[in-house]
Amino acid sequence: MFGPRGRWWPLVLVAVLLAGCGANLPDTEQQPEPTPPEVEEPPASQYTAPLTGMPSDEPVDERVVAVMIENSSKARPQSGLDKADWVVEVLAEGWITRFVAFYQSQEPQRLGPVRSVRPYYIDLAEGMDAVLVHAGGSPEALARLKRTGYEHLDEIYGAGKYFWRESFRKMPHNLYTDMSHLRTAIADRGWREKAADLPVFSFYGEGETPVGTTANEFEIRYQPSYRVAYTYDAAIGQYVRSVNGQPHVDLETDEPLRVTNVIVLEASHRIVDNAGRREVNLSGEGDGLLFQNGVMTPIRWQRKDGAFFQFYDPLGLPVRLVPGNTWVNVIPDKPGLAEAVTVSDSGENDSQ
Repeated sequence: MFGPRGRWWPLVLVAVLLAGCGANLPDTEQQPEPTPPEVEEPPASQYTAPLTGMPSDEPVDERVVAVMIENSSKARPQSGLDKADWVVEVLAEGWITRFVAFYQSQEPQRLGPVRSVRPYYIDLAEGMDAVLVHAGGSPEALARLKRTGYEHLDEIYGAGKYFWRESFRKMPHNLYTDMSHLRTAIADRGWREKAADLPVFSFYGEGETPVGTTANEFEIRYQPSYRVAYTYDAAIGQYVRSVNGQPHVDLETDEPLRVTNVIVLEASHRIVDNAGRREVNLSGEGDGLLFQNGVMTPIRWQRKDGAFFQFYDPLGLPVRLVPGNTWVNVIPDKPGLAEAVTVSDSGENDSQ
């Protein structure tokens, strides 16, 4: 027998049971998934450095400056070679080479030691439309600069205030300058400050790599007492330079010089005086080797009508460079590439 309270009890019990079961049922209402935060992509660089193919956030359009840098043993390590867009190494006196280093995309704080100029270095500066920086020169070179009026800064004749001498080296191996002084000198003289008539180079695009014969290490023998070697470092995609078995470092950073593209070309050399000065014919054309990304390609070089070097592959097409700096080693055509250049770890490699 159930009283009034008893009649409601079964209904309360059912409600409690249903509530308990519902606590274990999944929530069927879909919750909105959280929106992932937007990752802002860095803007692509708008500009490209014309001599290196490297991206830049600002226009790279300053006038190129070509600096004569000494390479005797008393001048090493040099300052600023690591910041050059292009470097050309050519014999000067006897078997001592000298660099003409071209600067546009980077502005090193110290450059040197600065030394004298020869006519064939003037040829190269003209091809880059560069202001030439030097300290004196051979009689032929100085006569040519005077005759042509080519824009140049000579520490000995009229531009001394844009240079200085360091105390840690003895003369004549202690003459230095920097890009700030050189840019000021160009402005002071009212010369054109922006680039014009630059050589045009082709570069590999992103994801493209050269193919050729594997060449992870090679040596250039100018003579038994002066040997230059380049060893490929795949981790950085550049060749590391050494001289006579020792790393060739930059004085400012104490880091080895690293080069993205190395070109070795042969040209006619002739000694013209008792001082051992040379006449180097960098006009016309000849054979060369291009090293990049650990591979080697035979090339032809050509230079005519006062232009800078142009380089062509075995099919006669303009070579492409890997974005980065480029060094050119000029060697005598006698004995030439076959005897002066030794390549290690060589073999066909089409996967590079």
